[in-house]
Amino acid sequence: MSTAATATPARRRPVWVTVAVSGAFGLFYAYVVWNAVTLLVAQASGPLGLNALGWAVLGLAIVFPIVAFGVAFAVGARRAIGEFALVMLVGLAVVAVLWVNVLAYAYTYGAQLLG
Repeated sequence: MSTAATATPARRRPVWVTVAVSGAFGLFYAYVVWNAVTLLVAQASGPLGLNALGWAVLGLAIVFPIVAFGVAFAVGARRAIGEFALVMLVGLAVVAVLWVNVLAYAYTYGAQLLG
């Protein structure tokens, strides 16, 4: 008898568990996107406006969380639920690092122009 015939098939987790975990983390990713859009609108409609670098940085801050969520989902979707949650958390941490850097750029740039 071969080992393939005696092995028990692996149990798949229910789809709703994957949807629940990705949905919960997706809310955090969406929160970062929403804040990036808000910052872009505030900076663009402010008295100083935005230059090309400002548009690029704030545009990246909007697009990057969406791409990071997609990559984290693609990497972790077939893994165990704990590993999937950990991959989503690591992706969120990378997004948070970028967001803090964007905020530092925005506030430093504004302070230099105003002060």
